[in-house]
Order: sequence, then C-alpha cells, then structure tokens
Amino acid sequence: MRIAIVGATGAVGQELLHVFAQRHAPVEILRLFASPRSAGVPIEFRSQRIEVEPLSADTFAREKFDAVFFSAGAAISREHAPRAVQAGAVVIDNSSAFRMEPHVPLGVPEINPDAIRKHQGLIAVPNCTAIILCMAVYPLHRLSRIRRIVVSTYQAISGAGARALAELEEQTRCMAEGIPVAAKVLPHQVIHNVFSHNTAIGADGYNGEESKVIQETRKILGDADMLISPTCIRVPVPRAHSESINLTFEQPVSVQQAREALSHAPGVRLVDDREHNHFPMPVEASRGDHVLVGRLREDPSQPDGRGLNLFACGDQLRKGAALDAVQILELLRTSRV
Repeated sequence: MRIAIVGATGAVGQELLHVFAQRHAPVEILRLFASPRSAGVPIEFRSQRIEVEPLSADTFAREKFDAVFFSAGAAISREHAPRAVQAGAVVIDNSSAFRMEPHVPLGVPEINPDAIRKHQGLIAVPNCTAIILCMAVYPLHRLSRIRRIVVSTYQAISGAGARALAELEEQTRCMAEGIPVAAKVLPHQVIHNVFSHNTAIGADGYNGEESKVIQETRKILGDADMLISPTCIRVPVPRAHSESINLTFEQPVSVQQAREALSHAPGVRLVDDREHNHFPMPVEASRGDHVLVGRLREDPSQPDGRGLNLFACGDQLRKGAALDAVQILELLRTSRV
C-alpha cells in the first residue's frame, strides 16, 4: 500500500511507525510529512532512511496514496484531509477535527466495525480517554445497557505531547537535585502534583477533555441518551491513562458476569487478582496493546445489583491513538478481501 503520515515527527506519528513495524503492515511506499521546520529530518523505518517532507496544498494532487494518517492537529486536518479524500485516499484522522461530524465514523474496530466500513473516505480516531473508557465498558454494555457512567481519569503527561513529557523528566531531575521547579509547557508543576486536565474550561465548568469524553463515548457506543459524568485529571505518570469507572445498568449485572465478559473481550485483558492486590496499573499498560480492566466490585450505593465499580488502564499513544488507527486500516483491508 502507498501510505502517508502527516505529523510524522510527533508522538502519535512516531508511534504509528512502531505499530506499522510490529504488525508487519503492508507498506510498499511510505511518505512522511510534517511542518516546514521538520523538513529533511531523517526517520528510520524498516532499515530505510526516509526524510520528512513539508506538507503543501498540492501534496495529494501530485501523488496518490491508498491511506493517509493525520496526526498533526485539528487545523492541519481540516485544511488537508479533504484534499486527500478528494484525491482518492482513505483518511484516518487522529485529531478532533471531524469526530462529531454525523457522516464521519468514530472508529474503534472492536466496538463499531460496521460504522467504520460505511465511511465516506474519512474515519476519525476517538479521543484517547474515550477509547480506553469504551473498551472497558463495551463488553458490559452488551450484558445490559449502561444507563450512567461516572468516570474519574488519571491521565499521563505524555498525552499532552513530547514537550510535556520532557518537562516531567526535567522537573523530576530538578526535584532530586534541589533545584526550583518551573512550569513551562503545562500550566502547573507536574512533579508531586495533580491538576485539572489542561484544556479550556467551558461555560458549564467542564474542561475540553471532559466534554469530549461525554460526546464521543455516546457516539462510539451508539447511545445518545447515555448519562456520563467525567472528571479528567493530569497526574505525574509518563505514559498510559487510568480511569476509575462507576456504572449503572438497566438490569442487574454481577461481578462474575462482568469478569466473564471482560475475560473474552478482544483488546481487553482482565487484571483482577484480589488475593495479591494486583489490579490494572499504568506501568503494566504502557507500550501494550490491551486495555487492562479490573478492580471489579459491586457498588454498595446501588443495592439493587445494577451498579459496578471498575478500574482501567490503557496506553494512550497505542490503543488510544496509533494502534486504533492501524487497526482501522486492517479492518478495511480485511473487508475488501
């Protein structure tokens, strides 16, 4: 396949290359694009040296691609993704630009493959937090419709980009050496601290990440009436988001039923060892392809058996972004065979 990555030097773009290599993606020709300041930067892929090129208005008119992955932000996607679609490529977009467009599938292959297959040239990869949440709750939603989700997130610093991760590393060194810590990339000190997700607060008091979780989870699960109450927080963890999830079902769901459903769910790994107090942790989810789910227990505030608590961890750069995008391409290729 002739494949292009827009935003190849960013965290998700780099992770896409790792996933391509690990999953033996059928890449015949690979072109890498980024901003003009990254032009000429060499990137290794399968023992080949590929130079990054600047993206221009006529890039997709000059060269044809089977698939184009966008991971350079919403503004770039809005400007260039329609051009790629018009030129005949399937666009898989990791930005927020098109996620809530009615005609654009919000793709998680384990959950809504039929919606993905009905694409009109453009498929959106959901917000990383919403993907991890949906992967954890979808197997339970199939047992009984989920009426309400209350979720509190503990989001890794690398979710804010490579510069934010470097800031965590710098602040860790400063703290160890007794040097004053300065916040430069993120709005607050990262080390030894937690704070509200670094997206703008809306008029309703919810930050942008929380609003995405509400809207995108409903769309992915195909339930516009689902009640969702999120609180999204940054924590000083390098990689992999964690989520504390409280569910209310229409019908009672037991812990054993939930454990059984999750143990057979694709893309999910059950980590629920009460005897050894071993449950999902970001250190074990990092760089892995599965969303880890555990800490399953009945909600004592819902004595009718319709409430469950659980905890999930997932790598926001892999299943939360790059892996999901590559799985979408794999699904489309399999559907054509």
